[in-house]
Amino acid sequence: MSRVKKGVNALKTRRNILGQVKGYRFRRSKTERAAYEAISHAGTYAFAHRRDKKGDYRRLWNVRINAALRAIDPKNSYSKFIGALKKANISIDRKSLATLADESPKTFEAIVKKVA
Repeated sequence: MSRVKKGVNALKTRRNILGQVKGYRFRRSKTERAAYEAISHAGTYAFAHRRDKKGDYRRLWNVRINAALRAIDPKNSYSKFIGALKKANISIDRKSLATLADESPKTFEAIVKKVA
């Protein structure tokens, strides 16, 4: 069996890892071991924060819908409106409602009147 040296592959891996951490500070951008650890943590945080971003946007939509409802009538509330939408069998998602409330308030007001 012939001997296999891994110099080329090791250099390629090292170059790849150090390329990914370009811009990181201190030892994390210079040494392979610290860089590899930094990449693995960054990937974990990126995955978790992509999930968090979805919740952040949903909370933002809820706030926008509630603000638009209060502008129409101060007695309106988000929770009552969503319940009324479900009872009226109107299936429109919160993202669309928030966009309507922001960009075309008259259409949003028509939906509110239909539900109430």
